[in-house]
Amino acid sequence: MRARTRLILTFLFPASLLYIVFFIYPALRALYTSFFDWSGFSDNARFTGLDNYRQLYRDDLFIESMSNTLTILIAGGIIVFGLAFALTILLNSGIRGRKLFRAVIFLPNVVAVIALTTMWSVAIYHPRFGLLKNGLAYLGLESWSTILFTSPQNIFKSMMAAIIWINVGFYVVLLMAGIDKIPTELYEAAKIDGANQVQMFYKITVPLLWDVITVGIVLWSINALKIFEFPFAFTALEPSPNTYTVAVYLYVMGFGQRTPIYRLGYATAMGVVLVLTVILVVIVLRRVMRREVIQY
Repeated sequence: MRARTRLILTFLFPASLLYIVFFIYPALRALYTSFFDWSGFSDNARFTGLDNYRQLYRDDLFIESMSNTLTILIAGGIIVFGLAFALTILLNSGIRGRKLFRAVIFLPNVVAVIALTTMWSVAIYHPRFGLLKNGLAYLGLESWSTILFTSPQNIFKSMMAAIIWINVGFYVVLLMAGIDKIPTELYEAAKIDGANQVQMFYKITVPLLWDVITVGIVLWSINALKIFEFPFAFTALEPSPNTYTVAVYLYVMGFGQRTPIYRLGYATAMGVVLVLTVILVVIVLRRVMRREVIQY
C-alpha cells in the first residue's frame, strides 16, 4: 500500500506543481492585488482594503457589464439550448445529409473569432451594404431594412444574435454525440408503441442524455460568464460600452483603450468577483441538475 501511494504521489506531483504555480499562486496574488490602488506599472501601490469592491457596486458601467454578461448567460443560454435541441431532433429524424448539416452547423467553431466578428459587423450588419439590410429589402420588409443594427440601442442584441449563431453548433454536436450512444432498440420499441419524434426525445433522449446536458450547460455558463473575444472585437478599434461584458470592462480598466486608464487593482477586483460568480453558478447548476444516473 505504501509503495502504491508513493507511485500515485510521484505521478501527481508534476501536475500538482504546475497547477499551484500557474493557477493557485496567480489567483492568490490577484486577490492580494485587488486590495490596492495600483496602476500595475509603478512601485507606489496604495493599500485601500475593500475600497475597490465598494466602488464596483457604485460603478454604473460595471453594473451594466454584469447585466450584459448575465443576459448572455441566461437569455442566450435558453435560446442556444432551445435551438440545439430543435436541430438535434431534426437531424435525428432520418433527414438526408445528416453528417453534412452537422459539419456546416459546427463550422463557426473552427473559424477565428476576428474573422467572425468582421463577417457579422461588416458583411452582415453594415448599414448600407450589409447582407441583412439588403436581404430584408429584397423580401419587401422595408421597415425592417432601415433598422441600424449597430446603433447603440441595437448593438447588444445584434451581438447576442451572432454569439448564439456561433455557439449553437457546438452544443448540437455535443448532444448528437451523446445520442449516438443510446441503444437504437429503445427508439424502435417506442415507435412500435406509437410514439412520435418529440415524445421519444422527451421520454427517452432527455433522461438518458441528462449527464451530457448537464455538462453542456456548465460549459455554456463558464464560457458565457468569461466571454471576451467576440464583444471586444465586435465594435472594431474600441469596444462600445453597450457591448461590455465583465471580462471586457476588466481589460479596459486594466490595460486597454486609446487613452489608457491603468487601474490594475480595480480591474483585479472585477476579476475576483467574476471568478467567484463562475464558481457560484457552477455549484448551483451542479446541485440543481443532479439526477440519478440511468444505466443503459
